[in-house]
Amino acid sequence: MYHKDLLTALLYLYSDCIHPMKKKVDFLVMGSGLAGLSFALKVAEHGKVCIVTKSQIEETNTQYAQGGIAAVTNEPDSYEKHISDTLIAGDGLCNEDVVRQLVKDAPAQIEELIRWGASFDKKSNGDFDLAREGGHSESRILHHKDNTGSEIQKKLSDRVRGHKNIEILEEHFAVDLITQHHLGMLVKRYSMDIRCFGAYVLDLNRDVVITILAKTTMIATGGIGNLYHTTTNPPVATGDGIAMVYRAKGIIENMEFVQFHPTSLYNPGEYPSFLISEALRGFGAILKTNDGNEFMQKYDERKSLAPRDIVARAIDNEMKVRGDDFVYLDATQLEEENLKFHFPNIYEKCLSIGVDISRDPIPVVPAAHYICGGIIVDVCGRTWINHLYAAGEVSSTGLHGANRLASNSLIEAIVYADRAAVAAIEEIGKVKIQENIPDWDYEGTSHPEEMVLITQNFKEMQQIMSNYVGIVRSDLRLNRALVRLEIIFGETEALYKKSTLSKYLCELRNMINAGYLIIKMAQDRKESRGLHYNTDYPDKANLDLLT
Repeated sequence: MYHKDLLTALLYLYSDCIHPMKKKVDFLVMGSGLAGLSFALKVAEHGKVCIVTKSQIEETNTQYAQGGIAAVTNEPDSYEKHISDTLIAGDGLCNEDVVRQLVKDAPAQIEELIRWGASFDKKSNGDFDLAREGGHSESRILHHKDNTGSEIQKKLSDRVRGHKNIEILEEHFAVDLITQHHLGMLVKRYSMDIRCFGAYVLDLNRDVVITILAKTTMIATGGIGNLYHTTTNPPVATGDGIAMVYRAKGIIENMEFVQFHPTSLYNPGEYPSFLISEALRGFGAILKTNDGNEFMQKYDERKSLAPRDIVARAIDNEMKVRGDDFVYLDATQLEEENLKFHFPNIYEKCLSIGVDISRDPIPVVPAAHYICGGIIVDVCGRTWINHLYAAGEVSSTGLHGANRLASNSLIEAIVYADRAAVAAIEEIGKVKIQENIPDWDYEGTSHPEEMVLITQNFKEMQQIMSNYVGIVRSDLRLNRALVRLEIIFGETEALYKKSTLSKYLCELRNMINAGYLIIKMAQDRKESRGLHYNTDYPDKANLDLLT
């Protein structure tokens, strides 16, 4: 390990005595949303678990999920209806076997959440008070007012913090996965022999890199929303897991399918954008132009309850044609007390900027919300890399296809965390810790770079993605995006090689990697399907002719 002088070396030695710079665990979990925490709780009875999160464990996309969690719980709903709705939303690219099995597994995982303490709203007769959202043919969304994710996150966080077998490393940033590459061996993409031995993790408080060796590693790091100017995602959603797996020669797919939530609160200067839950449209709110006219009937017979890709493109088109900065979501025709009871957080948030949703229409705009592609996993959450699992938004299971059905994300996260836990527990006795892993190499990284260089590239990256790789794309826009992003990539890699590590530099590097994958996969898809709309290929390709 390289140090500038004796004093620095002594400081590192002292620090290492207090906080060892090499850890060994059975299960390493990166990410602390529903997927990561539920996996940790399920495997913790079978070994030592370490959870790594770059903020506090509560700062996740799960925490900000307003709408709810989809599952079939009673008639007249049925598995077949949920399956059909999911397949229709996915626009022909879902894996039907995956969809069928997940829908059938969902009710058991709802029961698990309830056993862990999560509370879902019920009617006076004790039945679940189910909501309906865009793309759903029945009311099947379980919710806790309009802060379902927060309710789930709190209950799981409390359980994890109190578990004797779980160590939580908050304000720790996973820099890279450890594979045979770090033993001096050549690793090729698509190789079936790549193995994950753990990860190098930056302690953000001490500015030192810890080597965490694990028998099994779970990536549950969430999405990529901060590649875009306007997003509902918290600042932690920077594509870290996808970028790490890509650099480790894992396999990524379907990154072109970026879901823009149709309705985020239009409040210039606020970041991230406040989400106006799709459940509000399910409750009866109607989309209108600035002059008060409905418009969704021009785009889809389901009107304001059409799937998200259709609604987001419709809003985008209305704004461009009319030259408006936003459209309205009008809930003023709904019963006031019911509206406030079911959507207290939305009511209070809007009121804070002078909008009383019982009397005033809500100004809304689309915002980057969810990535439907990611790390390819099998039905047990296994990635292409041995001993490495992925679950939640970071993964590509085959459930979402070209567009995610509303409220299918939370149920996917816990179902696949459960399957991955079962597989990892079965595997754990056959796996040994890889002992001869070198510590992080600090050589050549002698000084922190000026923050302005990082922030400028971050702004340029967001401009590129927002202007050229948004809701509507074209070959020209994608080509321009790639050329400009490659320049920023070169500059950022140069910074990375000579500068001391920082969270912001690592996040920028990861976002550029994720942005590159989105652009390249968008260029490769010569059609418009689901969330990917290219004006040069406005029609959908016939899948039967391609297979």
